[in-house]
Amino acid sequence: MSNEILSHTERGVTTVTLNRLDRKNSITAAMYGAMADALAAAQADEAVRVVVFQGHETVFSAGNDIGDFLNNPPATMGSPVFRFLRALATFPKPLVAAVCGPAVGVGTTMLFHCDLVYAGDNAAFSTPFVNLGLCPEAASSLLVPQMLGYHRAAEALLLGEPFMAEAALEVGLVNRVLPPTEANAYAQTVAQKLAHKPLGSLMATKRLMKQGQQQRVLDQIVAEGETFGQLLAAPAAKEAFGAFMEKRKPDFSKL
Repeated sequence: MSNEILSHTERGVTTVTLNRLDRKNSITAAMYGAMADALAAAQADEAVRVVVFQGHETVFSAGNDIGDFLNNPPATMGSPVFRFLRALATFPKPLVAAVCGPAVGVGTTMLFHCDLVYAGDNAAFSTPFVNLGLCPEAASSLLVPQMLGYHRAAEALLLGEPFMAEAALEVGLVNRVLPPTEANAYAQTVAQKLAHKPLGSLMATKRLMKQGQQQRVLDQIVAEGETFGQLLAAPAAKEAFGAFMEKRKPDFSKL
C-alpha cells in the first residue's frame, strides 16, 4: 500500500490521515481498504482507545476518485468501500474527526458515524450524489434527516450544494469551529482526553447511545448500496460522469 492513507498510533490514539493532497485527498478503492484495515487493527488492539481521522488544513477529501471509481465500481458488499462503511458504523471505540476545507460525498457522510467532529472555519460540506445521477451512501439517507431535520436534509441531499462550518455547527454535525491550522491539533487534544478515560465506560456509553439503531444503519447501508449500483448503470449517471471527465455541464433534460 502506498502512503495515501497514513496510520500512526501513539499514546492510545490511532490517527488515520488522508494523504493524497495532489488529488485533493480523493479516495480510491485501495484507500478505502487501507482505512478499513486501520479500523480493524485499532479495534483489535487493546492499547488503542480512540481513532482520529484527519486530512490537510486545506482539504479533508474531495470524495471518491472518479476515475478509480469508474474503473473499480463497488460491485458487491465485500468491496473496499462497503468494508470501510461497515467498519465505521460498527466501530466500538470513540471516533474523532478533524475536517478542514472541502469534505465532499463520503468526506461528509463518514462524519455522521464519528462521535466528535472539529472543523476548520474553511470547511465546506457537500453531498452531491443526485448531481452525479446517484443516491446517498453510508446510511446518510437515514442519518442526515435525523440530525439536520427533513427540510435541511433535503436541501443537502437533493440540491447537493455545500454548507459551511458555521451551518454544520448550528445543526450539530460539528462540535467546534477553529482556525484551519488548529483543527488537527485540537482533535488530538480531545483524543488524549478520551484516551485517559476508562475504555470500558467509553465503549459502553457509545454502545448504549447507538444500540437502538445500529442494525437499521447497517440495513440502510445495504439498501443504499443496492440502489446506488442500479443508478450507477443508468443513463443519468453515465451522462454525469461523462460530463465530469469531459469538463462540461451535464444535460439531464432527456433523462
